[in-house]
Amino acid sequence: MTSDRPKALFALRPVHLPLLFPHTVANRIAQHTDIDPAFAIEQLDDPRIAALLPELEILITGWGCPPLTDAFLHSAPRLRAVLHAAGTVKAHLTKAVWDRGIVVSSAAQANAIPVAEYTVGAILLAGKGVFGLRERYRSDRRFTPAEVIADVGNYGRRVGIVGASRIGRQVISHLLRHDFTVRLYDPYATSADVPRLELEELLATSDIISLHAPATPQTRHLLNRDRLALLPDGAVLINTAQGSLIDTDALIDELKTGRISAILDVTTPEPLPSHSVLFNLPNVFLTPHIAGSQGNELSRMGAAVADELERLVTGTPLLHRIHYHDLDTAA
Repeated sequence: MTSDRPKALFALRPVHLPLLFPHTVANRIAQHTDIDPAFAIEQLDDPRIAALLPELEILITGWGCPPLTDAFLHSAPRLRAVLHAAGTVKAHLTKAVWDRGIVVSSAAQANAIPVAEYTVGAILLAGKGVFGLRERYRSDRRFTPAEVIADVGNYGRRVGIVGASRIGRQVISHLLRHDFTVRLYDPYATSADVPRLELEELLATSDIISLHAPATPQTRHLLNRDRLALLPDGAVLINTAQGSLIDTDALIDELKTGRISAILDVTTPEPLPSHSVLFNLPNVFLTPHIAGSQGNELSRMGAAVADELERLVTGTPLLHRIHYHDLDTAA
């Protein structure tokens, strides 16, 4: 007896399968597809799936999925949808996928939530001077009770957002609930909830700058030596986007002066070499690329895929469909 449900397959690192798709989420997917909820592959030429490919209709991908080559697409002629349980699809999807009319969806919106949360937390702490004051307290081992510290606080703090991406827009939405003055730079944004400035003006007039632009040839070293020099004394630069947006050598030179500070969740290279001075500078706060989904946050992306799958099988338009023409300006 054959199932009338579409055949589906997980193509991602098996270690991530139970994190992305715990039982409750896996059961939702199994209700709508003919899939083994405990089986995931990292190689699309895996002989264990050869018999499945001619009937495969839905591929659920994630971190570790290899590129969907022409040979794979030829072997899966009925494939009609790729639902990605992570952010960018650039690493494993080629134009041939769209040329064949295959529908593509991504959980990038779900993955944007923890990045935005991390960023807003970093902005709030930076505005209070937490990182520098922690260093001072740890060094002096004392402080003056009831001392009013000048030049800290978030009331009216000027925050510049570079990039109205999914994450950038969420960060702006969060910040507008506070008493920040928020400005945006994004040459592609067609609308914005906050005033837009040219990049140079944004950098020169912001207390805190947060990067949310995609990594493209046009954005490589977007913050170069000349633009970093525009940051006001005491400014804090936050990068949760891509290390390539900043000229690392130029940033190090600025940081060495003590004139500005940085909160870096991403760097170039990544990870940093063990001898990098960024580990030792007191005005740098480094984290190991953790702003995106971690731990129990992975199941949010799995749930987003389950939501999209239910839309797909019921003929409802996908909420997070990715179009090929969007890739040039997307993360």
